Amino acid sequence: MRYLTDRKRAVGKGSAHAGAEHHWFMIVSSVALAFMLPTWLIVFGRALGSGYDAALDTMSRPFPAILTALVLIVGMVHFQKGARTMIEDYTGGTTRKLLIMAFAGFAYLMIACGIFALVKIAL
Repeated sequence: MRYLTDRKRAVGKGSAHAGAEHHWFMIVSSVALAFMLPTWLIVFGRALGSGYDAALDTMSRPFPAILTALVLIVGMVHFQKGARTMIEDYTGGTTRKLLIMAFAGFAYLMIACGIFALVKIAL
């Protein structure tokens, strides 16, 4: 007879043994995006309304460049994990595996392209 509480028995359980970590990641990333995205939209909107040189100057400053990188990375990883959840819920077998790989590859490709473009602008 083991002396475990109900909570101790439940921790780490579930089909993937990582449901709580995934849930908390999605909550934390969505709260972070809720604060970062409006700030980024204001910065980007001001740069978008100006001329090419002014927009280039705005995006080459540290705060807008770092904020843009953070929004891109956090947003795409949040997208990838949310898409994975959707795929796991509605598909199965080989299709599931292929779609998960495709969405993960797409998310990381978008991060790489965005960071490359940001570095080209900032430097």
